[in-house]
Order: sequence, then structure tokens, then C-alpha cells
Amino acid sequence: MGRPIHVSVAWPYANGDLHVGHLAGSYLPADIFARYHRLAGSDVLMVSGSDSHGTPISVEADARGVSAKSLFEHYHHRILETQRRIGISYDLFTHTDTENHHRIAQDFFLRLLQNGRLYKEKQHLLYSEREQRFLPDRYVEGACYYCGYESARGDQCDECGNLLDATRLGNPRSKNSPEDRLVIRETEHYFLDLQRVSGQLLEYLKEHEGHWRANVVRFTRNMIEQGIEQGLRGRAFTRDLDWGIPVPLPGWEEKRIYVWFEALMGYFTASVEWAKLRGEPEAWKRWWYNPEARIYNFLGKDNIPFHTIIWQAELLGVSGIYHDDVTPLQLPYDVPANEFMNIEGQQFSTSRNWAVWLPDILERYPADSLRYYVSTTFPETSDSDFSWDGFQQRVNNELVATWGNLAHRMLSFAHRHFDQAVPHHPPLIEADRAIIQQAEHAFDEVGALIERVRLRDALSAAMRVARSANAYLEQRRPWQSIREDREDAARSVYSILRVIDNLKILLAPYLPFSAQQLHEMLGYDGQIFGKQEIQTVPEQTRSHEVLTYDSSRAIGKWLRSQLPPGQALRTPQHLFVKLDPEIVAQERDQLGQQRVEKPL
Repeated sequence: MGRPIHVSVAWPYANGDLHVGHLAGSYLPADIFARYHRLAGSDVLMVSGSDSHGTPISVEADARGVSAKSLFEHYHHRILETQRRIGISYDLFTHTDTENHHRIAQDFFLRLLQNGRLYKEKQHLLYSEREQRFLPDRYVEGACYYCGYESARGDQCDECGNLLDATRLGNPRSKNSPEDRLVIRETEHYFLDLQRVSGQLLEYLKEHEGHWRANVVRFTRNMIEQGIEQGLRGRAFTRDLDWGIPVPLPGWEEKRIYVWFEALMGYFTASVEWAKLRGEPEAWKRWWYNPEARIYNFLGKDNIPFHTIIWQAELLGVSGIYHDDVTPLQLPYDVPANEFMNIEGQQFSTSRNWAVWLPDILERYPADSLRYYVSTTFPETSDSDFSWDGFQQRVNNELVATWGNLAHRMLSFAHRHFDQAVPHHPPLIEADRAIIQQAEHAFDEVGALIERVRLRDALSAAMRVARSANAYLEQRRPWQSIREDREDAARSVYSILRVIDNLKILLAPYLPFSAQQLHEMLGYDGQIFGKQEIQTVPEQTRSHEVLTYDSSRAIGKWLRSQLPPGQALRTPQHLFVKLDPEIVAQERDQLGQQRVEKPL
């Protein structure tokens, strides 16, 4: 096997459907990266799951008058189905309310406590006298004391990204009842000692800043250095809640482990669950205790501090867990956080229904059309914009006209003029060899860009080959030479089929569904990628649904085409559908309109 590559993908809150921002921020980049590495022979483990305990779930459940458990189970199933349809190829997509996750999260807590990484401290928190409880951070809104944003959450400001202390917000108010009187009361919690690891975090950042994105390095360094100057404060590891993972200590039964700490542990707990499901309970160690392994965390920019400071502090504090008590767990090699994707020039908003919901859009458009457009507009270095005009134009002018028509036109031509087979041919001329070489050289360029998580540039490099292939055809014009020089037509048709076969693999991480269709039309058998399916997994006292990826029958390789002359071709079909210009206005009209969901 090749280098172990662990792809850890941010966990969505199971309090609503997935939208295009989720897809652009972490899920599609992670899938492209994982699919490429599988083709390249790496030993890939890609995991994630639904965040079952996040306060947004409790907030939404309260608003609907249902239990948090019933709400998350409803949306977890919808999230599984959506990601299966869009083709996000997790080896395991689970959730955080499993017995496996509860047990390991509590073991992490006890290990951190044993190693002196947690300390108790009394603190003053906002308390609702009407509800007779401490309000979780997400139940509180107010003015950010860093940037002044008036609707900052109690835990983090969406405007400037800084982590917050709810009691320091200006004009704090209850999200559920803005007129509710909030008072400050004393409570006691465990804190993660960030001061203790601040030096290690700076060294870790220095080791990796050469390949991390500049915005991630800058944001993380500023937080650590500012924290050191001011005395890096610990972060509360427990909460006054009734929904979540119980603190495993006598007298702490009414408190829970803070969701952000235990959700991050999910990258580890899901790896352990995957290994058990495979019948290889120690297999997870190939990534977590192997210095040769590389762990990548894919997420949106609002989650950067949790994935570059908090998660590392947890991992540093539990070295040797389930192993030898000494060996350190591997820290992330890269944290390629994306910026935000706006919608038609405006920031995404669930309250205004200013969003493109994946379950809805997948009813109207093929998955690969959506995957392509989002890939061309990834917010890798700055915020980007999803526009329906851009979607229609990119699909029609690039996906259909440049790539889809090239493949369909030449497969149909070969099928019709060369007995439904790849033509035999005399020696190729210089123009033929040049276009084949360009396609073959692209494997190095595209592969190197994907490995550096420059996914938008990698797609552009592959599409340059498609444009060159179209220019080559205009030069060679086999539809004319077939009448005058059949052997010369055979040369050019064979050459362009070789290029199409190469492009099939170059684009497969981005366009897996159409790549498989093209694979079969070119006369190949077997599957480029593995099979995704939703399974029900039993535990000791209950069962739960997961999304899995079976690679046992996958045959795809990141290799240049060896298309043999004489190989039988199957009946060509169009890979993509051209979009009518009318869809732009139709889809824009849906933005901001009330969305009707099926009841729980």
C-alpha cells in the first residue's frame, strides 16, 4: 500500500439539510482529494459524521417542540442520502451519538485529566431566570467585543471569527426569548490547559506553515501569539447541559462534555468504528500512530481555531491512548480551510432562506454538473459566489461544449466509421503524438496541484487539455479525411480517443459519475471507484445508520491511457445536459422564498 492518507471532514450539525456552502467549504474538496489519492495508490481513510450534540440542534428542536434526538436522527438520514447522491465517498460517515463515540470521548476526557491537561475553575455564566438554567453559548447573542458585530454568537463571532466569552458580549440576550432577563451566576467546569501547549503549538505551526494556506497560518499564529501575550486562557471543556456526552465523574452527572471538544474527537472515534466494521479493530493505528501518515482536515474558515489549536491540544494530551501510553498521536499535516461561498452576491442565510439546498438542487440537476460548477468556484483563498448565471454558463460552455461534446462526438464517430471499435492505425504523425503527450504530461501537473490542495487550479489544468483536444480536431478534421484518407482518419480518431481516455481519469475525482459512464462507453469493464451505500450498523444496545465506501472492486488508477486498438466500443450517450437560459431567472426567484420541508 501507498502512503497512509487520512481525510478528516468537518461534521455538519444535524439540525437541517445540507446546502451548497457545505459542499464548497469542505465536503467536495475532501472528496476530490480522497478520490485522487485512491487512484494514485495511497492508503486512504476518509471519515466524518453528523454532529448530534451541537447546541444548534437543541435550539432547533426547542423551536419545533421535538426532542433533540428525534431531530438529529431525522436530519442525519437526510444528510446520508444527500451525500450519497452527490458522491461524497466516505469510508465511514457516522454520527456522534454512538456508543463507540461516547466511550472514546469519555476516555479522552479521563486521559486528559490524568495527564494534568484539565483543571477545574469556577466561572460566571449567563443564567436564564425564566428557564431556570445556564444558557449554552449558542442560546446567547450580543455585540462582539472584538469587532462590534451586533449579532455575534455566545461562542464565536461569525463576522471576525474570534472565539468569544458570552459574558463579555455587549447587550447579551437569549436567542429564544430576546426579552428574557439574563443574570450572571457562578458554576464550576473543567478547562483544557492551552497555556501548557502554547510553545508546542507555535513549533507545530512553524513546521507546517510552508504548505498551509496563508490565511490559516495567519489566523492561527495571531490567536496563539496574542494568547501568549495575554496569558493564553484555557477553554471550558464541560458545559451545563442535559444533551450530550456525560462527564464521567461522580457529582458531575448534570454536566456534559463541550460539543466542540467531543466532535473533534470524532475524526479519531470514526476511525476506530471503521476499523471495527471491517473486522480489523487495530487498523486505525495505520494513520494515528504512523509517522509516515498524513492527516488532512477539511473545513470552512469559521472552524479554523478548533482545528489548528483546540484539536492539537487534545491530541497532545492523550498520547499513547489505546496503544503504549507513550507514542504520540499524529497531528494534522494540513488544514486546508476554505473561505465562504456566497449566494448571488449575498451571504448565506437560513433565516431568510437565502441558500441553495442540496436535496432540492439534486432533484433538478445531475450531480456532476453541480460538482463541476462548485469546483470551478471553490473559495480556496477568498470568498466566492454561487450565481445561477455562472452555473448555467459554466455547464453549457465548459462542461457540455468543451468536454462533453468532445467525448460524445468522437466516440460516435468511431462507433459509426470504425466498426464500433477503437481504430487500428498506421504510425502516428507529430500532431497526434503531441496531443497525446500533452494529455499524459497533465497527470504530473494535475496530480501535484491536487496533492497541494489547489483543486481549482488542477481542474483548470485538466480542462486546458480538453480545449487543446478540440483545437487538435479542428486541425486534423477526421470527418473530412474519412472520405479521402481513411488511414489518416484512423490515426487522428485513435489519438483523440487516447486523449479522452486520459481526460476521463484526470477529471474522475471531480466528475465520478460521468467518468464511469465514459469508462464503459470506451469498452472497459469494472468500476473506477468503489460502491457507496447506506448501512444500518448494530451496537450493543441500539443500531445506527452510516454511509460506507467499498473499494474492493475499484480498479481505477492514476495512470496514462493504454487504450488498445480494436477494443469494442459501447453505444455512445451524452454525458451532460445543456441548461436552458430560463433556469437562471427561475432559480433566482426561489431564493428567499419559504421552503416547505416534510415534517419529522
